[in-house]
Amino acid sequence: MRRPALATGVFAFLVAAGAPLVAGADPIAFKLLPNPSRASFKSDAPLETFVGTAAGGGLAGTLVADPAKPAGTSGQVKVDLNTVSTGVSKRDADMRSKEYLDTEAAEANRWAIFDIKSVDIAGPLQPGKETPAKVRGTLTIRGKSVDTVADARVVYIKLTPEQLEGGQKRFGLTSDNLKVRANLETTFTNHGMQVPQLFFLKVNNTIQLETDLTFVKQ
Repeated sequence: MRRPALATGVFAFLVAAGAPLVAGADPIAFKLLPNPSRASFKSDAPLETFVGTAAGGGLAGTLVADPAKPAGTSGQVKVDLNTVSTGVSKRDADMRSKEYLDTEAAEANRWAIFDIKSVDIAGPLQPGKETPAKVRGTLTIRGKSVDTVADARVVYIKLTPEQLEGGQKRFGLTSDNLKVRANLETTFTNHGMQVPQLFFLKVNNTIQLETDLTFVKQ
């Protein structure tokens, strides 16, 4: 799903406008901003590659993070698997069926959940500067949890009252914001699903997950 050009331009401006970080900041409670956030998964098989995407109301999440000490970040990100679209309705229905995600009959399987356990990151977050990080956590899909590590890039966006009143507030932004892009891999078999031998050339057991998330101060 392509993000609106306006939203892309807004964040380009914000990265350029970041102000110096105030030392000794307290932990901040953040919530996920559904738009322009998105999450996607990719299956890259020998005969077919497809991508499923969830956005808007299909995403939820919270973080507690201190920009001065981001290694102590905790939180959770959830993706509503019933909202994931690959662009082919028959394939989407098959993915939600009992043989795979089993989300339509079993409400407990509806959400893919990533619980953050720890973050490996060098030093404090500097507003406007992208910082790489390793996010360690537990990924739960179809009731099966696995420990995993996501490669992430984080941008802390600090806005002044003038910037907010100048128009940024209408995009849902606040005085403190985080832009988090991350990717990780898992497999169908990790989560109790088996790709039938008949389809192994069209569906890869390995699932590549990617997120592009915006969090704002609660």
